Amino acid sequence: MRIALYQAQSGIDPAANAERLAAAVREAAAGGAAMLFTPEMSGMLDRDRERALGKARDEADDLVLATVLEAAKEAGIWVHLGSLALKGEGGKLVNRGFVIDDRGEVRARYDKIHLFDVDLPSGESWRESAMYQAGKGAVVVDGTPVGRLGLTICYDLRFPELFQRLSEAGAEVIAVPAAFTVPTGRAHWQVLMRARAIEAELFIVAAAQAGRHEDGRETYGHSLVVDPWGEVILQMTQEPGLAFAEIDLGRISDVRARIPVHQHRRAIPPVAN
Repeated sequence: MRIALYQAQSGIDPAANAERLAAAVREAAAGGAAMLFTPEMSGMLDRDRERALGKARDEADDLVLATVLEAAKEAGIWVHLGSLALKGEGGKLVNRGFVIDDRGEVRARYDKIHLFDVDLPSGESWRESAMYQAGKGAVVVDGTPVGRLGLTICYDLRFPELFQRLSEAGAEVIAVPAAFTVPTGRAHWQVLMRARAIEAELFIVAAAQAGRHEDGRETYGHSLVVDPWGEVILQMTQEPGLAFAEIDLGRISDVRARIPVHQHRRAIPPVAN
């Protein structure tokens, strides 16, 4: 199965980002991909709270979502729209990903569960929970071109329990759209992606934001596709653009036959004091 990853450099203007996404959908379809994967915050990347809140829309009124739905329908391609910042409840936003089929219909939604609250040695400080409300449930989507697709977003990567839950629910591929900071990306991006793929014994597809953005931040890029053995099938650089990869779901059964981790999982008892 041929897939495409769009490595974006999203800015603060949703309309401009929507145009770039539509172009990526068309390019992915023209390149023979059955499904396109895009990064976290594909519609707007803006650390200015008031400006972002002012531009955010309800799902039904979001220009970026509407544009991608139409582009997917016209191109006849599935799209995992990594995430959009949409209006939620209580004056906060939701960080929501979408699976869109080749008829331009939403097949699944996922709200990011684990929010990025951290102080980095570089001086960067992030409080995603101040602006976003957390999701409440894991999601696996049936019938996609890549089989059963499990959904996560960025910081979820650091919580292996979620990936195990998705694997146990039958996921064959897990999407990890991201906007990783450069310091954490250099240290942990590839090693964590490979670890999650090995632990869950499935494919990881991680489309990322890359480069310096209009709001002043810099993201790591290096979008990845990793197979169940932990081998890197695709790794992009830090430049925005589109790349293609081939996924063979038969690889999952091959790996599980070699190391049948699923047959040996046991409930871990509490740690004794």
